[in-house]
Amino acid sequence: MRTSNYIFAALSLLTASGLAVAAGPAMEGEIQQQATNWHAIIMFVIFVTMTMGITYWAASRTKSTSDFYTAGGGITGFQNGLAIAGDYMSAATLLGLTAMVYGKGYDGYIYMMAFFAGWPIILFLMAERLRNLGRFTFSDITAYRLDQGKVRTMAAISSLIVVCFYLIAQMVGAGQLIKLLFGLEYNVAIFAVGILMMVYVTFGGMVATTWVQIIKACMLLAGGTLVMFLAFSQFGFSFENLLDKAMSMHTLGDKLMSPGALLADPVTAISLGLGLMFGTAGLPHILMRFFTVTDAKEARKSVLYASGFVAYFFNVIFLMGLCAILIVGQNPEFFEGGEVGKKLIGGGNMVAMHLAKAVGGDMLLGFLAAVAFATILAVVSGLALAGASAISHDLYARVIKKGTASEAAEIRVSKIATICLGAVAIVLGILFEKQNIAFMVGLAFGVAAAANFPVLILSMYWKGLTTRGALFGGYSGLISAVAFVVFSKSVWVDVLGNAAPLFPYTQPALFAMPIAFLMAFIMSKTDGSVRAKAEIDAFEDQYVRAQTGYGASGAASH
Repeated sequence: MRTSNYIFAALSLLTASGLAVAAGPAMEGEIQQQATNWHAIIMFVIFVTMTMGITYWAASRTKSTSDFYTAGGGITGFQNGLAIAGDYMSAATLLGLTAMVYGKGYDGYIYMMAFFAGWPIILFLMAERLRNLGRFTFSDITAYRLDQGKVRTMAAISSLIVVCFYLIAQMVGAGQLIKLLFGLEYNVAIFAVGILMMVYVTFGGMVATTWVQIIKACMLLAGGTLVMFLAFSQFGFSFENLLDKAMSMHTLGDKLMSPGALLADPVTAISLGLGLMFGTAGLPHILMRFFTVTDAKEARKSVLYASGFVAYFFNVIFLMGLCAILIVGQNPEFFEGGEVGKKLIGGGNMVAMHLAKAVGGDMLLGFLAAVAFATILAVVSGLALAGASAISHDLYARVIKKGTASEAAEIRVSKIATICLGAVAIVLGILFEKQNIAFMVGLAFGVAAAANFPVLILSMYWKGLTTRGALFGGYSGLISAVAFVVFSKSVWVDVLGNAAPLFPYTQPALFAMPIAFLMAFIMSKTDGSVRAKAEIDAFEDQYVRAQTGYGASGAASH
């Protein structure tokens, strides 16, 4: 009864948000408030009603910590592949990358290729070992033969910081989207998203999150394909014709399809590429999905299916961005004041929404807006679950209670952590309102590449890693990555208002990753303690389990 009351309250909040339209002119540089889009409101309410129904169903199935964290390990490879693709195809993909192609051309595609390059790393190096060694979180692997308390604490802290960076992009995208369509104040939109996310995770856990991701991924693939098809048809489905016209109209001209601003500074370009490639293998909410399948074979299938879905959608996004240059960029309807040459209504992040309206009217705009909203809610829910599990499973159950906590207590702590993370997400969304969401996701990947990936890959493959090496490597990577981000122009100047950045580059991975690997290597090699020798000897047992799954919960015993 209590669960249904919360669900009804959240649904009422969204419905009221859609109907209570705030009037008034937009401020300079902000998204101009639009007339109420009833198609979007109706589709929003339908989607939220459907997902709340899933949450209610999932709440009745979530009885144990295994159900809450990993859906009981009963998800198939195909289902998990769709869910992983749903996690990966976030607001930054649909909104940010379309906007990047629209503004920067080929540079946007370089972003996509760098995002995609992380999947082979996960498929060939990590998927099988992740499933065989872990149970709920990736710190199960990093702490497998090391000091449980210290290593889990480090992994939980780094996970939470990466989750917070990623949450910024999703919350900003949600706020801008709802503001555009409903005419709501940005801050009100942020609160609505935060509260809905808390309901999904608190009551449905991984079961609800997984099925919301699967439904959202199907809707996103279908919606994006439809918009691309309608837009591309205006150019006779000729890529050459589309490119010629786009280059003739774009301010970049012939440089539209050449590496431009992104590669003007090769150091930043390399740093971004490293962050996007290796950050994928360090994202807590992506890694967590490998514990939801039955065995290592299904984990490999998950990556294969996810790679196919993501690769297809990236190409859809690229075509959408190019079509938008001509269909949206030359249409006076989408400029403030109704004059060509003025700033686009809604800024760059909303180009995909404008394209949907231009080729399909309010109905298609409403559908794509509901899909984008679903995308954001689903990804935010996955992030919240990853952050909550780091607090409840790693910090509370393993570090504070040292494995003696009951399942009921652990789930209760996880729900409290979800509510706290929801509050943090709301605050961060308000603070970073003006940031490009694809850029913010790039920062999250950079921190994940430096803080999580080095220790995780070394713990799986390097026999010589010790607790001291893991701690120095993890903390140094995390601290240096966050410091480089804070001292860069994106935060030190744009957010904190200082005159000049203390760190000259905007991406941390190129500098923070080597620090993490080097510190882990040096501190492990110089650790001559008895405990260190025992940890090195324990690698043989870990290797057997990594290869066979023997002893892993839900895995084949031999």
